[in-house]
Amino acid sequence: MPTRRWLQILGVVLLTPALSGCSPKTYAINMVGNALAEGDSVFESDEDLELVGAALPFGLKLTESLLAESPEHRGLLLTACRGFVLYSYAYVDYPGEVAMEIDLDRGRALRTRARRLYQRALGYCLRGLERDHRGFSARLVSDPDAAVAAIESGDEERDLPLMYWTAAALGLGISVSPGSAAMLARLPEVDAVLERALELDEAWDSGALHEFTVVFAGAVPGQPDYDEIRRHYDRALVLSGGRSAGLHVAYAEAVSVPTQNGAEFREMMELAMAVDPDETPDNRLVNVIAQRRATWLLERIEDLFLELEPQG
Repeated sequence: MPTRRWLQILGVVLLTPALSGCSPKTYAINMVGNALAEGDSVFESDEDLELVGAALPFGLKLTESLLAESPEHRGLLLTACRGFVLYSYAYVDYPGEVAMEIDLDRGRALRTRARRLYQRALGYCLRGLERDHRGFSARLVSDPDAAVAAIESGDEERDLPLMYWTAAALGLGISVSPGSAAMLARLPEVDAVLERALELDEAWDSGALHEFTVVFAGAVPGQPDYDEIRRHYDRALVLSGGRSAGLHVAYAEAVSVPTQNGAEFREMMELAMAVDPDETPDNRLVNVIAQRRATWLLERIEDLFLELEPQG
């Protein structure tokens, strides 16, 4: 996000308390919301994981404060949903997974917190979809296919970002709730949202929908369809131009580990580490996060595979 836009946001934020009357205040807040929601955030273009981790909570609470004044602002709802998913995934979910190896109680506590944050994110995305599709949330639970069918062609630009982050928030929430029958029962909702989004624009955001389908397949229990995962991987690889480290990591966890293909696993990790985060500045942070995970998985390779062929 350009510096000038951040200065505009700061000016409006500082001015807002001085405004009198509901309409001017709401107008100012909506200006901030529009600026925040425009394009990718400065968080996602950063490469310093610690800096982003320290700054994100303030940004999220600022967004929630603005939503308290303008509760149906689509851009703010998307910003909140996306931000809470990103924060939970990188700074709560992943540390919880690492902690499970050495401190089970701490790992479980972090998983519980991650689930709550994903659920908070989900609430914001569903509110965003409700603006233009009244009753969407209730129908999604009772009849997922009917709910997503109401999102018609022509609404892609408006609805696809909310659909993607809805699937991400709910899908990742399910992944950290392996013992929850209530959460597992919501798997059809994620499938329905992803399938409909792919029907609307399978190439959206350089193959992000295909990539998350691979992520989701490796994050939930059950026997996956490896051929289908490979098809989504291949398509995402083409659409992303090979510039997504997370795609290779997701494939390794969804296919290489379950099938115990150590050579393929190493190949995927090498591909992930070879991605240059600076080639796609808007996705710099997510690539750094994926490479952090790849490094951790490589350190655990002997635990992940019963037999490993020697490297040569």
